[in-house]
Amino acid sequence: MEPLIEIETGAHPQASVIVLHGLGASGDDFVPVCEQLDLTSVGAVRHVLPHAPMRPVTINGGYVMPAWYDILGLGGMAGEDEAGLRASQLLIEGLIAREVARGVSPARIVVAGFSQGCAMALLTGLRHRERLAGIVGLSGYLPLADTTAAERSAANQGTPIFLAHGRFDPMIALPRAQASRDALRALGYDVQWHEYPMEHSVCLPEIADLQRFLLQVLSP
Repeated sequence: MEPLIEIETGAHPQASVIVLHGLGASGDDFVPVCEQLDLTSVGAVRHVLPHAPMRPVTINGGYVMPAWYDILGLGGMAGEDEAGLRASQLLIEGLIAREVARGVSPARIVVAGFSQGCAMALLTGLRHRERLAGIVGLSGYLPLADTTAAERSAANQGTPIFLAHGRFDPMIALPRAQASRDALRALGYDVQWHEYPMEHSVCLPEIADLQRFLLQVLSP
């Protein structure tokens, strides 16, 4: 993994938000969002924005770009790149372990992501062996859904999940995201669901809702 971006809102952060970007993007994409969040009341926060590995992406003709895993076809109909998903899961577990080694309790770490990053946040967060503060999924879906029940960690059964999606998303259709929401709720997860009149993007009302969620889950 390439060197990552870190934004600290104060000295000696005791809370961390790991933010995973979407396909073909970089950690830089979410710097403006992190800078808009006002989490002052929870103390100093470290935003960790890694860059995905470079890999060929099938749906884009094999073009090499930043991607947490390969996309084999539209809507997941061609199957999932399980090997790529699990390799990136290990990378993100390493980022969580790095925050813990720097003195941040797992219970004050949020794993968040957009699109592919959403998939990785859900994949990793639900399986992580220690209780996390929260899981955030923006404009994405639940990957490896069929294995979630068997592989999930009891430690994060009660962890709040923030899911948000655009009603007009042409990349990941709203029904696919709603199916992921329903699958998680069927497994007993506390899912806070938000829809916005947007496409495959982020909007200001969403950032405001995300800020409220982060303030809730990161309060000491």
